[in-house]
Amino acid sequence: MAAAKNQKRQVSQICIVTVTGKDKVGIIARIANTMARANINIIDVSQRIMQEYFVMTMAIDITDAAVELEELQTRLNKIARQMDLTITLQHENIFKMMHRV
Repeated sequence: MAAAKNQKRQVSQICIVTVTGKDKVGIIARIANTMARANINIIDVSQRIMQEYFVMTMAIDITDAAVELEELQTRLNKIARQMDLTITLQHENIFKMMHRV
């Protein structure tokens, strides 16, 4: 019985969120709150300020997400419009293929 339970465990579904734009207060908070409300686990974050520009890459696990990817993208698009940012959401496999050397 325990073996059957282990077989039913879902494989993690990782997506990459990238954010760029002029630095301002609240960018990370807005995005993190959006992920928390959608039951999405943030598994890695890398961010830096380059002159006055904010650049962030976030790896998220959507395995147990309470919303579909389309809805998450809609929510991120709303933040992007409100905060004048560029936010992209890509499945990890697509991200890797696009950034392969």
